[in-house]
Amino acid sequence: MPDTDGQAGAPVDDPTPETPTAADAAAPAQEAAASTGELVPGDHGATADPAPLDTPVPWPWIGIAVALFVAALAARLATVGRRRRPVDDGLTASDAEPLPSDHDSDPSDASAAPPTSGLAARLQDRLERTRSAFRAGLDALMGRDTIDEAALEGLEDALLLADVGVGTAEHLTGAIRARLGGQQADVEVLRATLREEMLALLQGVEASRPVPRPVDDGPFVLLVVGVNGSGKTTTIGKLASRWTKAGHGVILGAADTFRAAAGDQLAVWAERAGCPIVQHPEGADPAAVAFETMDRAGADGRDLVLIDTAGRLQNARPLMEQLTKIRKVLHKKAEGAPHETWLVIDGTMGQNALQQARAFHDATPLTGVVVTKLDGTAKGGMVLAIAKELGLPVRFIGVGEQPDDLRPFDATAFVDALV
Repeated sequence: MPDTDGQAGAPVDDPTPETPTAADAAAPAQEAAASTGELVPGDHGATADPAPLDTPVPWPWIGIAVALFVAALAARLATVGRRRRPVDDGLTASDAEPLPSDHDSDPSDASAAPPTSGLAARLQDRLERTRSAFRAGLDALMGRDTIDEAALEGLEDALLLADVGVGTAEHLTGAIRARLGGQQADVEVLRATLREEMLALLQGVEASRPVPRPVDDGPFVLLVVGVNGSGKTTTIGKLASRWTKAGHGVILGAADTFRAAAGDQLAVWAERAGCPIVQHPEGADPAAVAFETMDRAGADGRDLVLIDTAGRLQNARPLMEQLTKIRKVLHKKAEGAPHETWLVIDGTMGQNALQQARAFHDATPLTGVVVTKLDGTAKGGMVLAIAKELGLPVRFIGVGEQPDDLRPFDATAFVDALV
């Protein structure tokens, strides 16, 4: 029987199309009545549908649209997942590297050093060039039955290639000579002994607490110095980020008023770290910047003041004298300030960096050094020279461009990355 509800279609029991039925013939009348809302025979009192009832539903197109929507949603969720940890590296998001497992610690404790095992693995990758210089010299000694004078001379050459310096190389080989000279020992024993002697040297200057330390009255003041291009301003920005995350009230003083973009560069880091900055026009008196920074720190209740200074060569006497003026201003504003004075050294400079450290130490008492750019050099042995020749604590080392690549110095991890 044909469908009697006013809809055109084939018999229910037989899907095969047949000749037009009475319902088919009535379709034109139903369409005409649709515009007036009138009933037509066979409609059983139902109001006519304004659209032709035999128009096919575009199911394929709906399926395609749904599939595209699901794909777009999945891609969006994946992007959100990748961005669940923000990039703050001073560059662009495309320049960022995936963070290793040792970055997964609680960010609220940003001042704490990461796990040694993770740091050692990171350093082994970043210090590959220096590590290769050491390993090449040690591997050349393979096959020797005893650690004789020739073997020790080969070891000394390997140390010099890594820019340890003559004095430090002689110190290390002399200590090993006293322990192993003439004994039946293979190169692995030599490697282990070298590791022990390097570790003893570096642990003597390893800072148990990189700062900041408590100050009874007023903020803790850190003065940062260095030559042009050493990474001084960037280092201050990374330190501000680290200590702000650790809960300190940080304020920056842009006392480098000689380099046109120095203050603006530091201002960008201050904004990222979420801390205020005192900045004067180019050419202003750096001591005036230090003075105002201390005033602002006291008014705002800040507990940590970081003062940037102009990059200068160690033999530029007028600029060195200016450091003395800044120090006097800081001391007048807070007893004992600056509480720390750090020299930022470019690790690619090798033994030249040691000469810089000596000159700065003579001009203004240093309490520590930060060695940057160790990931791009084979001269990482200069860290050993600084420890041996100057006895200055190595506070932080820089092994990359990201903020987390500025790490508190860990003597054990550093030595393990080299030998």
